[in-house]
Amino acid sequence: MRIHALMSQYIEVIHPDASITEAARTMRRADVGPLLLCDGERLVGILTDRDITVRVVAAEAEPQTTRVRDVMTSDVVYCFEDQEVQTAARLMARRQLRRLPVLNREQHLVGIISLADLALYVADDALVSTVLKEVSEPADSSARKVAPLSSPAKRRRRPKSTLRQGSG
Repeated sequence: MRIHALMSQYIEVIHPDASITEAARTMRRADVGPLLLCDGERLVGILTDRDITVRVVAAEAEPQTTRVRDVMTSDVVYCFEDQEVQTAARLMARRQLRRLPVLNREQHLVGIISLADLALYVADDALVSTVLKEVSEPADSSARKVAPLSSPAKRRRRPKSTLRQGSG
């Protein structure tokens, strides 16, 4: 299956000269976490809600005057619409990406493919499982600044859910 058959063509974009406030309002209105940044039809970056939190809020920068281009990720990983879905899946797994912009061969943004798209529409359960596992793994632990909760040799198991359904 080719990526164009699976990708979403509904994508929120914003210009890199927009303010962080404008970007955050666009995210809220569209109910999305990432915004793709385009200059015309050319993909030039990506901005996530996490970028805003870490690079603007935590840095105590002014969201009204900080430009998206100042905090965006410009090294965007992408795929092409005419590639096989397995290519996108392997790329998402290797780079731990939940979403992957899709370009045509003229390098114009035409869509986005998400982990949810793979889970819902790809019949290869093993492939989807592998991608989900790889994307969900913590990033390189040597880069983490948080002290481990237990010895590095032991991984803590996630406790069973304590959520209960409401009684009505």
